[in-house]
Amino acid sequence: MYQYDRKWREILLNGELPKDIIEQERQFYGYSVGKWLDDTTLVVQTVGMMPEDRVWLDSTGRPLSDQLRVEEQFHRVSHDRLELTVTINDPKMYTKPWIAMNKFAFKLQPANTQVSEILCSPVENQRYNETSGNPLAEAAAVKTEDFWL
Repeated sequence: MYQYDRKWREILLNGELPKDIIEQERQFYGYSVGKWLDDTTLVVQTVGMMPEDRVWLDSTGRPLSDQLRVEEQFHRVSHDRLELTVTINDPKMYTKPWIAMNKFAFKLQPANTQVSEILCSPVENQRYNETSGNPLAEAAAVKTEDFWL
């Protein structure tokens, strides 16, 4: 589940990826199928993401094609620790598969932890600016003549 905009992605366990993705409607998060390798490792394969003319692979603008395949390995190291490794394979855009995230760690939070809902509202924006600052406003406040020597 993704907190932003209340989006979610289905991962079918022990299912099969679509045989011919061209016949399927492409989805923003694609089609994902997961399979347990052992008691502590879940491998998820994803295909069929939106076409390259509509989205990027990530926020830095890395391109993707209709050949994109993503593999995620979720490995439970211990009761309190989970590691994620993400491998990108897109032979149309990249010369070889590459690891986007390697053993990215997640730690179990205390049982009394509450997840804050993030809303895009003036009150939330004000609260963020009060607690974290507003670097854009601070930068805008700098006068041009301050740069002249």
